[in-house]
Amino acid sequence: MPRISEVSMPYTIAIDGPAGAGKSTVARALSRRLGCLYVDTGAMYRALSLFCLRHAIPLHDEEAVSKAVEGVSVSLRPEEEGGQRVELDGEDVSGEIRTQEVGDAASVISCYGAVRTKLLSLQRELGEKHSVVMDGRDIGTRVLPGADLKIYLTASSEVRARRRMRELLEKGEKADYAAVKREVEERDYRDMHREIAPLKRAEDALLLDSSDLTIEGTVDAILALSKG
Repeated sequence: MPRISEVSMPYTIAIDGPAGAGKSTVARALSRRLGCLYVDTGAMYRALSLFCLRHAIPLHDEEAVSKAVEGVSVSLRPEEEGGQRVELDGEDVSGEIRTQEVGDAASVISCYGAVRTKLLSLQRELGEKHSVVMDGRDIGTRVLPGADLKIYLTASSEVRARRRMRELLEKGEKADYAAVKREVEERDYRDMHREIAPLKRAEDALLLDSSDLTIEGTVDAILALSKG
């Protein structure tokens, strides 16, 4: 596949899958390889969940959350090497949104229709204006149903729990494997069984298990799949 930056029309790649499958890291690496924009939709939900946590909004009160985020601004600013800056009402919160607490909160509020609708138009606009690699839970099924390439990236819950453990330990946070694995499986259940935009593989998405692959190996596999 040529560098996407050399293609005249926007080219879209959707990567979906459960938490801990490596979507964000792989999508970022793939975007660098192809020379296009990386869009981390999960970061958008994390930004809104951070707002709710900061303002003590009860996360399980859908009406309260929906009302609280109405006027909140979330934006993504591309940076070098395929990175991006996440801004919440103009504040850079790229690092602050990566905690376990914020991630768990995002899993809760992302089930709410008003929250998803708020971010959906922004995500689609990015896909219409730019060649992108976009990752999330419902990119291929709802956000970019007409994506040129759809990948459903997965890995065993054991592997995903170990990956999350490493992330937490690297940040100096305490981590218990059994607890982390339970959280991974509980999040899978929430994501797959939520009423609005549940996590599922698009019918035309290519399945890729990254359990035994490195990041670069996963990127290579996606490029190989794209060539048919």
